[in-house]
Amino acid sequence: MPHLLDNIVWHALSGAQRRFSDGTDTARRYAAGFSPIVGFDDQARPDFKALRPFCEAGEHFYCDGWSGQAPPGWRIEAETTMFKMVWDGELPPADEAPEAVPLGAAHAAQALELATLTRPGPFGPRTIELGEYFGIFEGGRLVAMAGERMAAGPLREISGVCTHPDCQGRGWARRLMLKLLRRQMRRGETPFLHVMSDNHAAHGLYQRLGFKDWKESVVRVVAPA
Repeated sequence: MPHLLDNIVWHALSGAQRRFSDGTDTARRYAAGFSPIVGFDDQARPDFKALRPFCEAGEHFYCDGWSGQAPPGWRIEAETTMFKMVWDGELPPADEAPEAVPLGAAHAAQALELATLTRPGPFGPRTIELGEYFGIFEGGRLVAMAGERMAAGPLREISGVCTHPDCQGRGWARRLMLKLLRRQMRRGETPFLHVMSDNHAAHGLYQRLGFKDWKESVVRVVAPA
């Protein structure tokens, strides 16, 4: 498991989620419409040259575990750090959000709108196809959601956790996460997630739920020059 989590993007894109990706044996990306994330078999020496034919001008991608100068034909647009966290708690005893609605293609536009507003991480119109997503609705409006993104070996990511600003403070993010945690653990999976290092509120919530820090990693946003 350690090597899977250290380079989880590559193991997801080259393994269980290969059908959702484009690229080569050294560099891959989620296909257009999914989350704009890229991975490399060698994080220390990412093969951006191999990735370039699969990227369009104007696209922006997240990548982690890599530092150094921008390679030829690419530019670095942002850099920060994030924590990779892995579940270290008990099985939640009950479904904490029985009223949550499974999200499908009919909800894609609302999910993208909520993610664009709240910015839980890289998200695309097809991201909800990568796993189970659940949402809370009020008056027909999606106001909270959480779901699954990367998968590799026994590891399953919880991602896209967000609540509309008008509806925060009601505990929906926590309840939706516990719902997913229970479902993943009952399938024999090990939950994990990513959180930006400066998002202290979310980091603290995840620690209280039962996640522990695995490692802190550099994360960059890059784009074809």
